[in-house]
Amino acid sequence: MKYRLLLPVFLAAGSLLVCAAPAAAQSAPIHESRGVEISHVESIDLAPWANDAKGRQLRIRKFVIKPGGVIGVHSHDDRPDASYLVQGELVEYREGGFVARRPGDTVHTAGKNVIHWVANEGTSPAVLIVVDYFRP
Repeated sequence: MKYRLLLPVFLAAGSLLVCAAPAAAQSAPIHESRGVEISHVESIDLAPWANDAKGRQLRIRKFVIKPGGVIGVHSHDDRPDASYLVQGELVEYREGGFVARRPGDTVHTAGKNVIHWVANEGTSPAVLIVVDYFRP
């Protein structure tokens, strides 16, 4: 009688081992990438900040800009950034004009001598991933 009560416990433990087996089979490192698509590469030269690197940090943030939302005018003389638009549409205004940004094809950078602002003039939220090299 006691053993019949233990049977479900043994069955549960056995099924956990069977489910964990595929994960354990993947424990060896995989050296070649596969099934990965990489977008257009955009880069920014960090040399203008090389003499000012002490104390700087690399950070990544997600901005959700609601319809009508704006990231106000600012300069990047103090920190370079690279941004990727995941969702929605944005308009980036820089001295001399503007650029409409759309998801998936949008990576832009801002470095020294860049003054700009960004507006969501659409009807849905925009999601922007921003990486910058800043001083806290």
